[in-house]
Amino acid sequence: MLAHRPAAVVGALALALTLTACGSSDDDSSTTSGKKSETRVFAADNGKITIPADPQRVVATGYAVPALIEGDAPLVGISSWQRGEPMMSDDDLATYKKLTKVAGEQAAETNYEAIAEAEPDLIVLGVPTPVLGDIDMDRLKSIAPVVAVGPTVPSQWREVSRKHADAAGVLENYNSTKAAYDEKAAGLKEKYADALKGLKFGHVGAYGDTSKGTFQREFGGSWGTSVAQDVGATYYGKVKKAGPGSQSVSEYPSIEELPDSLGEADVITYSVNPDGSVPESVQYVLDSKLWKNLPAVKEKMTFPIAYTEAATYGDAQKTLDAIDKSFAPLLDR
Repeated sequence: MLAHRPAAVVGALALALTLTACGSSDDDSSTTSGKKSETRVFAADNGKITIPADPQRVVATGYAVPALIEGDAPLVGISSWQRGEPMMSDDDLATYKKLTKVAGEQAAETNYEAIAEAEPDLIVLGVPTPVLGDIDMDRLKSIAPVVAVGPTVPSQWREVSRKHADAAGVLENYNSTKAAYDEKAAGLKEKYADALKGLKFGHVGAYGDTSKGTFQREFGGSWGTSVAQDVGATYYGKVKKAGPGSQSVSEYPSIEELPDSLGEADVITYSVNPDGSVPESVQYVLDSKLWKNLPAVKEKMTFPIAYTEAATYGDAQKTLDAIDKSFAPLLDR
């Protein structure tokens, strides 16, 4: 779970993301017969799991929460998902608030008794694989079939949310929302095609650690960049010392390395909160004298992006709107 949180929590969550492996796609799922059957086999991070073909009572945690609320799945219990509340529609937020919370923000905060009382016929865990170590899987499996599907890198919310929707039997709703996103993204890509042509983008993310004097440089496929890429932004460069998971798409240089990291950028985007306010870790960069001397800053080619933590296609439509609003001045250059 990738919210803006205290450094210790963010570090633990980032570490989890670096270690996880994502499951196979819907193509690896199969029914038990050629006819509509009561069960089917679903390929997840935790193996090939026999699940109901048409689940009627679903418990969801982590990334599965926004995906299955948005997909109108038959939910009977969810984990807390505070980071996503500002991105939910009014109807989805109302649904989120009224659903029984059977787990907290962390996997270790799972209430097994509450899950059992909800009497689910399917449990969908939307957490990275390493985090599964904080969960008593045997206990959960004694309640209902458990499908675990979590992201490896931030941009994989697309594939992950599809698998959640598929497991819960609401793939049609997912496809409809994805189509709306694709249409909006294509329209913006056409709108900004000339304005973005040939520009090299860099991004300052929200996970820098001011106590250590570092900032977050995000590359393509990361939290703050993947939706902008769908609009046509090209984020140059790559991680100097790539590691697994999120370490392959972002790094944490010291503030002194700011000119070397972003000095070649024609445009710099940076993450802001849903209300437009600037996170402390980003403000730390914006207040630096080194920032003020960057070519892109001198040319007034810096743009905030809100809703960078989108985890569903519904969420990401808000990200597209935020990008459209932020990039608008580029049309007049």
